[in-house]
Amino acid sequence: MTSAAPGPPAAGAVAGRPLLRAWLHPAVLAAAALSSASGFAQFGVIAALGDVAQAFGEGQGGGVAAELGLSATTLGLGLGLIRLAALGGLPLSALADHRGRKRVLLACSAAGLALTATAAVAPGYWWFVALFALGRPLLSATNAITGVVAAEETRSSDRAKAIALLTAAYGVGAGLTTLVRAAGGDALGFRGLFALCLVPLLCLPWLARHLEEPDRFARLTAAGRNRLGLGAVPAPLRGRLAIICGLAFAAAFVTSPVNSFVFAYAETVLELPRWATFAITAAAAPLALAGLLAGRWTADSWGRRSTSVVMHVVVGVAGIVTYAGPTPAAIGGYLLGLTAGAADAPPVGGRSAEIFPTAERATAAGWLTAASAVGAVTGLFSFGVLTDLFGGFAPTAVVVSLPVILSAPLYLRLPETRGMELEESAPDSLA
Repeated sequence: MTSAAPGPPAAGAVAGRPLLRAWLHPAVLAAAALSSASGFAQFGVIAALGDVAQAFGEGQGGGVAAELGLSATTLGLGLGLIRLAALGGLPLSALADHRGRKRVLLACSAAGLALTATAAVAPGYWWFVALFALGRPLLSATNAITGVVAAEETRSSDRAKAIALLTAAYGVGAGLTTLVRAAGGDALGFRGLFALCLVPLLCLPWLARHLEEPDRFARLTAAGRNRLGLGAVPAPLRGRLAIICGLAFAAAFVTSPVNSFVFAYAETVLELPRWATFAITAAAAPLALAGLLAGRWTADSWGRRSTSVVMHVVVGVAGIVTYAGPTPAAIGGYLLGLTAGAADAPPVGGRSAEIFPTAERATAAGWLTAASAVGAVTGLFSFGVLTDLFGGFAPTAVVVSLPVILSAPLYLRLPETRGMELEESAPDSLA
């Protein structure tokens, strides 16, 4: 299917080398700001999970439900449905290969933030889940497209830095939810937290002036390249797409439940005060930054594949430790997993862009988003059901953490793209 062109080619869309930007160019910074807004909107449901459970639950029954307010199965199912909604990010991300990166990115950001803010008026738990889920696919597409923009705007020497910047920006946005929640206390509540999504929404017109269409995409559009149907990739690329989607599934299968339940687990089971969970989040910030810097360096020095193999194993081990029992294990495991996950972001983000041509790059990012969503849903539901079945968190953490460890060697079946420009690692003739 041939789609309409997204508009006139950007400046520099002429024969020769594409116009590339430094990793701190305003266009990349604008994409990072959108990633930060997305992080704030999406992470709120995790940071405020304990408040949501207490607000909508009755604390009846025994076991985990009495401590949390709602059963772990109910919470896991609700979180799973929210993550399942991220599957809608696939066609939205693929649309950026047809209508342009900038246009689709701004539309998804605006609609996603606006819809997420409506969760503030939810009258019940399942209403909350439904309202929050409406904005999830749009924000998932925002994440995918910002990564594509950062990769296409930069040269090889700056690409891992740009991806690390976007990951850090997302983390800052996510961390703000715990800061705002701790500062606002009970007076703010989860409703006030989600209403704050309107703030970045009001900043979008200013960001739009700095965001630009990557020259790599503009040149492809100017050349009149035909594209496949929405969400389709050429047959020669499907093998590598299946591998990275499987790895994304395995990573989300453990990180989503482990990181989603940790605050509720810490505050209700370990009985840590709210300020303590904020302190843990504050401590995570420099560690995540250190992980990003380490991952950027190892991705450019050791290679994308080696870094990801090691970090996947560490993430799995950390997931087991987090719910092993005592408070130090919970804190140490969570921080270790977060650091390893941050270190894995630059090689994952760089490689995902580097092994697919420009015409299919956003589509591939959408498939990765979908695979992560399915993995997260499966992991969340499994975690909730197994926790209720086992009557505790420790054995469940072992079960959900094993897949990411066992699947790590699959990275070695992907091509190594360290030091290569996109035109070298994935030329448009590859398909």
